[in-house]
Amino acid sequence: MTSTHLPAQSVTSDPLALLDEVPLSDEEAGYVEAARATNTLRGYRSDWNEFTGWSTLHHYPATMPAAAAQISTYLSELAHAGAKVGTLSRRLSAIRFVHQLHNHPDPTRNARVIAVWEGIRRTHGAPPDQAFPLMPPDLFDVLDACPTTKTWRTKNRPDEPDLAGARDRTLILVGFVAALRRSELAAITIDDLDDHPNGLVLRIPRSKTNQTGDQHELVVLPRAANPDRCPVTAINHWRELAGIDTGPLLRPVLKSNRPASRALNPASINTLVQAAITRAGIIADGYSAH
Repeated sequence: MTSTHLPAQSVTSDPLALLDEVPLSDEEAGYVEAARATNTLRGYRSDWNEFTGWSTLHHYPATMPAAAAQISTYLSELAHAGAKVGTLSRRLSAIRFVHQLHNHPDPTRNARVIAVWEGIRRTHGAPPDQAFPLMPPDLFDVLDACPTTKTWRTKNRPDEPDLAGARDRTLILVGFVAALRRSELAAITIDDLDDHPNGLVLRIPRSKTNQTGDQHELVVLPRAANPDRCPVTAINHWRELAGIDTGPLLRPVLKSNRPASRALNPASINTLVQAAITRAGIIADGYSAH
């Protein structure tokens, strides 16, 4: 059998410079840069250069793809030195992104790397029963991976905006910005949203810390400068696509690409969040909608 792996490539100082037989045109290079937010790309460059610097110091060859033992040893050493789980997660995201950009298989999916990473998260991460936080740049990758276009197998049926993708972006951004539990997300209705000079005000009738509902908790969902990271933009876009004027905000999306009339079940929110994380190429174990 012949190997499907591409030949090893030398590592350059700029990991976003595609190593190909034909150099990128200025237009192509611009679109590559536009594929991720500027801050995300800056973080990828920094994390990748840190990884390659460590590799050189430890006498690993300066080529891609990186070896599984190289990555697992790197993670283990940093974890032992006290690096936070969030920092290590960013480094893995950078390694994954650069390899994908250079048409190499994702080395972070190797069984050895996965086993070591899971052990690090359980040992140095959140307590055993507590979910791991989904933070930038992983959060941005998850948002970017939400589908925007629904393509049908039926001949001559035109593409449509993907309602499930718009719903998932809303769910993730609102849950992240407002720090809501899945039961609180499922309970949001259109009547719970009011305009605010800085965005929207969300009323939470009941929560874990306010179980009687005697007094509503108020959360401001601010507008963000980047519309792709803005919970207000996400809510408005989802409502416009789904035609939602009253009732539950977050709903199941039917196979017909139409919204259901009922609210999402809290348990299904957890499934949707993990599916969105997996869609971005991130190991979803340990994450939840909480």
